[in-house]
Amino acid sequence: MYKVLFLPLLQIPTGHHHVADSIREQLLESGKNFHCEKVDIISHCYGKWESFVSSFYLHWIHLSPATYSRIYQWNAVKGISKRYYIYERLFLKKVLHLLAAYEPNMVVCTHALPSYLINQIKKNHQWQGIALNVYTDYFINDLWGMDCIDYHFVPSDELKRQLLKTGIDPKRIFVTGIPVHPKFQQQYVKESHNSRITMLISGGNMGAGSIMKVIERLEPSGKIFYKVLCGKNHQLFSSIKKLKNPYVQPLPYISSKDEMNRLYEEADAIITKPGGVTISECLWKKLPIFVYEALPGQEEFNFRFLQKHALVYDLCYENPKMHLESYMLRILNNETKEIRNRFESFYRGLEKRNILMLFEDILEGS
Repeated sequence: MYKVLFLPLLQIPTGHHHVADSIREQLLESGKNFHCEKVDIISHCYGKWESFVSSFYLHWIHLSPATYSRIYQWNAVKGISKRYYIYERLFLKKVLHLLAAYEPNMVVCTHALPSYLINQIKKNHQWQGIALNVYTDYFINDLWGMDCIDYHFVPSDELKRQLLKTGIDPKRIFVTGIPVHPKFQQQYVKESHNSRITMLISGGNMGAGSIMKVIERLEPSGKIFYKVLCGKNHQLFSSIKKLKNPYVQPLPYISSKDEMNRLYEEADAIITKPGGVTISECLWKKLPIFVYEALPGQEEFNFRFLQKHALVYDLCYENPKMHLESYMLRILNNETKEIRNRFESFYRGLEKRNILMLFEDILEGS
């Protein structure tokens, strides 16, 4: 029996949790000898303080995004390795107790802070298990642990090259893309029997951002039918309902992967923020992606990466001269083949072994 401990951060349903859940489900559904646990270290270490930290984070990026962006870049994007003594003081002993309690064979870090702590613990020879970084964005900030982390699942060849420059053994780096559930990797050819385009809109789940302003700027003509993924944002759902627009349909929280997969397969394109997991799912589905906003921090860097590789389009919704629907229709009518070719080129460089096979090879070889 292999014990695998997943360490995301906070209880907010971000990509760190989605990736951890996706990998955990694949291991458990395999019927093999895996016992998996997931622990948010802030909740584990400080209990109710987690909800305060989560609330503070959401309010900060919503009310003062520029300030958050500057501090993020000042603190974590210098390209240098350094010690974060305050994190060690706050968390190291408690994480050691966590490792003693769970006795994992492998720890999977889907966030930089747990990775940093596990790296320090291994450097101090206080734990001998396997440490794996699974990067959930198209950028690696300075907080991630490196030198004592055993394996790395990276989203792209570009990030693999970045890690190689730090001296990491290439045999320990696997270009997996940002892991998503296998359901979203299934290829589907949509039948072109409907002349009207179906557009998903996502990114309003946590209440942050400008999604309602985007919807108000769309000016639907009937050529595109919009389905808005509201998640648990009841205020957004109600606001869209009040519009009474026949071409804009709000959808409540969707927990079923089969249902979400069906929505992807029915869609012709998506309007979203550049969150790593959502983008990864859309790339697998070969959906043209229009980005309306990038939250400060990781999403800003995701957006730069995706634009550099021509994998997304900037919706520029704040430009009053831009007619959003006409802009999207022009791209969808003229560039769909080129978009799909770029997606196929991007995924051609990925590891051929699936997540389950990689885990088995790593654990059996340890």
